[in-house]
Parts: sequence; C-alpha cells; structure tokens
Amino acid sequence: MRKLMIALSGSLVLAAPLAQADVVGLGASVNYWDSDLSGKAGTNNDIVDVDNQLNLDSDTNANASVYVEHPVPVLPNVKLNYTLIEQSGRGQLTTSFDGVPAGEVQSDLDLEQLDLTFYYEVLDNWVNLDLGLTARDLEGELVVQKAGVTSSKTEIDGLIPMGYLAARFDLPFTGVSVGAEGNLISYDGDSVHDFNAYGQYEFAMLQVRAGYRQMAIDYEDDDDRLDVEIDGPFISAGVAF
Repeated sequence: MRKLMIALSGSLVLAAPLAQADVVGLGASVNYWDSDLSGKAGTNNDIVDVDNQLNLDSDTNANASVYVEHPVPVLPNVKLNYTLIEQSGRGQLTTSFDGVPAGEVQSDLDLEQLDLTFYYEVLDNWVNLDLGLTARDLEGELVVQKAGVTSSKTEIDGLIPMGYLAARFDLPFTGVSVGAEGNLISYDGDSVHDFNAYGQYEFAMLQVRAGYRQMAIDYEDDDDRLDVEIDGPFISAGVAF
C-alpha cells in the first residue's frame, strides 16, 4: 500500500503545472446524510449479514469538511473531511457468529474516517476539475452481543491512500452548478470507494448542496473483514471566502 501511494504521489507531482487560485480561498461545510447500510462482516471465518440479520439502522451521521486553496505554484491545495457513522439495531442470527449463538442479538456499528486530501486545480473557470491524493484514516467496529453471552467484536483500522477527482460545471450568471467528486482505491484484495453527485446553489458566500452519496468498504484487517455499502441522499450548507 505504501509503494502504491509513493507511485501515485510521483504521478501527481509530474502533473503539477496546472491552474492555480488567484488569491487564498477558504471554505467549510456540514451536511446531513440519510444513508442505508448493506453488506457483510466477518471475523474468525464467521460471516454475518449486517442488514438482513443484524437489522442495523442509522442513528448518527456526522459529516464536515474544510479546504484551503492558494496561488502558490507547485504546492497542492488542501482539504480535510470527517465522517462518522453510528448504527445500531436488534436482529436475529440464523446461525452462531464468533461465539454468539443463534437468536436475537443487539448490534452496534461505528465507522469513523478522516480524509486529508492534497489536490491541484486542472481547470478553474465555468468548468472546474481537481485531481489529487487522499490519505484516509479509517476505523470501524462492529459489536454483536446477546444477553448473558460474551459479545463478538469485529474491528478494522488502516491508513488508506486513495485517488481523488472532483468536477463541477457552473451555469453562468445563475449561481447554480452541478458536480461530482470521489475517492477510489483497489489494491491487494481490498477496495474502497466514496462518490457523490450533487446540485449546488451559491449566493454571496453561502453554498447549499443536495445530492446522493455512495461509499463502499471492502477491507480486511487480520482475521476481521468488513464488506459493506452505505448510500443515500444528502444535503449540505457551507461558506466560501
């Protein structure tokens, strides 16, 4: 994984003589993501369906981002993004899972990720295009327990390098734009992608977005594996200076 990140970094540096902001720009946003979860989790060769068997429902989705753009040549712009997903539910195991016998169980899933993205502006007019690299600090924990029985815990933890792409098309003189952005990596049996598409309205310094986001994680950490997809509509509000 580290060799792959070094190779991607080298390719990005070679492509560095791109568009630059004329002045320093700052922006921040928060959003609400109404997401659904599907997929499987595994530990010690046992597998459980997180939707059909555990019946996990979204309790908390926290999402926030901040970015800095500057006119300094060669140096990339920087974006920081934080996502927290907490889901819980009462489900029914059809077979035992990691020592937890079949029957009714209580489950809790926590997914937390912090993205640090370095990117360049390839185009900066009514068509905007950014290319870069993201370092994602990903932590996930699934706890499955039954009253009076020892609980099972599935955990993943990794620093994941990902490619970054963002495109936006502005409709002149309207404040309206449409766009999409995403992160992607697939390496040595693991894969992670995180995409969203949106429409945006901007007035003065305020930005309002509505769109759809899909995140998929297929990641193995020793004997634990998480293979899930989270998707759904989102709305966000932000400021740009």
